[in-house]
Amino acid sequence: MDIKLLDCTLRDGGFVNDWEFGNSTIKYVTQRLIKSGMDIVEIGLLDQRRVFDMNRTIFPDTDSMNKVFGEVDKGDATIVAMIDYGTCDVENICPKEETFIDGIRIIFKKPNMYKAIEYGKQLMDKGYFVTLQLVSITSYEDRDILDFCEAANKIHPYGVAIVDTYGLMHKEQVGHYFALLNHNLEEGVAIGYHSHNNFQLAYANTIELLDMKTDRTIILDGSAYGIGKSAGNAPIELLAMHLNDCYGKNYDMNQLLEIIDTSIMPIYNRTPWGYALLYYLAASNNCHPNYISYLLGKSTLSVKSINKIVKEIEEDKKLNYDEKHIKELYRNYQNQKFDDESAITELKQKYQGKDILLLAPGQTISSEHDKIQAYMDANDVEVIAVNFIPEKFKIDGMFVGNSKRYGMMTDQIMNLKEKPCMVATSNVSSLNRDFDYIVNTERVIDSAEDIVDNSTAMVLNLLYILDVASVTLAGFDGYDMNSITDSYCDECFNLSDDFGRLQRVNTQITQKIAEMKDEMHITFLTASQYEGK
Repeated sequence: MDIKLLDCTLRDGGFVNDWEFGNSTIKYVTQRLIKSGMDIVEIGLLDQRRVFDMNRTIFPDTDSMNKVFGEVDKGDATIVAMIDYGTCDVENICPKEETFIDGIRIIFKKPNMYKAIEYGKQLMDKGYFVTLQLVSITSYEDRDILDFCEAANKIHPYGVAIVDTYGLMHKEQVGHYFALLNHNLEEGVAIGYHSHNNFQLAYANTIELLDMKTDRTIILDGSAYGIGKSAGNAPIELLAMHLNDCYGKNYDMNQLLEIIDTSIMPIYNRTPWGYALLYYLAASNNCHPNYISYLLGKSTLSVKSINKIVKEIEEDKKLNYDEKHIKELYRNYQNQKFDDESAITELKQKYQGKDILLLAPGQTISSEHDKIQAYMDANDVEVIAVNFIPEKFKIDGMFVGNSKRYGMMTDQIMNLKEKPCMVATSNVSSLNRDFDYIVNTERVIDSAEDIVDNSTAMVLNLLYILDVASVTLAGFDGYDMNSITDSYCDECFNLSDDFGRLQRVNTQITQKIAEMKDEMHITFLTASQYEGK
């Protein structure tokens, strides 16, 4: 077995910083990698949709690469670039003898398999060694792999790579795909492996490949400190250390560690990558990370609810993100049907014609405590808290419309000496104590996209249905765009840092309250972003 180590820092790492490493860093990293004894160095992505930028490692053509790397001494390293099939016409690729690169790796998804192979043949005719990268290999059936091998053997590429795009595989699957390729590819075709770290298995799975019985060349991908898309890659420094210790290699670890210290850690400190809940949930549900990102961004769902929703994703869409599809599934989940007619009738009897004081967990619930208490003392109002339990105010009721917030306060609810009347929407499952009333989420959700399930919007919609006399708002501060973390009375309520969405929430809640004032008497007791101009 001939083992080659391939570094993809400047290519896969570009997904973290949009490939903007800076011209001096690009050359510095490349030279350090070459000096380390790295067998193959991937210097970037070829993509004709991007304009040439000396500071980025994404290039519209090979001439652009020459402008950046033309004076770099390649030493003994093999230099490669990557192309996502369909993003770079073959006319943009000069003959090999006219470029800095020696080879090209082609990534493609299953529907483009045969076209990518033909494209690879065209690049081989220009003198390049070519590897075919089976992106999202877990989407391939065994029969697909056999068909691929038959077609690939006709052009005899330098190599074929197993690509675990979303970090879904365990060692058994790695072994299975390797055995299929090893048995069916022509002799002399190398097998590569490119991992991602969603399950913290990128390094483990990569070195597992070394236990496979083969006479082929094996190409192992890694990147400095694991920099890369989503959860990142296998750290190149760990792979180099393992190969030095166990396979007689002599990679210069100091060169690799210098790259990390001087060039990678500053990027990591600004935009960290690596194992994270988002990528774990995506991998464990065998789905595209954007589905999980969308659901987490709602800040309303428990992990259990997220898992339940993604299990409804259509099989052929799991690894191909469909925003319309996940929005529909989310809406359907929130709209769980529940017979709430009797609950609405009883709630109307309880609150119709009443003056309501709604409390929310904004900073003003603390800073304007005395003002709020004085109002409560001077007025005959029903006090209802929304998705939280105020420490210093006696409440008559609670509205719960957010599963995540509810999960954070279940112990507090159980420890209350006087139990408030609890009203919940049907998308929230009770723990420890049953809700007094459950209303259909569909009945109270809003039509505006970013506040469709916002609890402020939902509780106001419910109170309108119940025909209350008036609503006074305290602690409904809205989001301060200058300091999101200061928007709540307790930092535990800060569940989102999506500034764009929170700004839209501010706008849409402001508009909603302004419109509802024509139908219902609403006043602000404490300062709020929602008051408008």
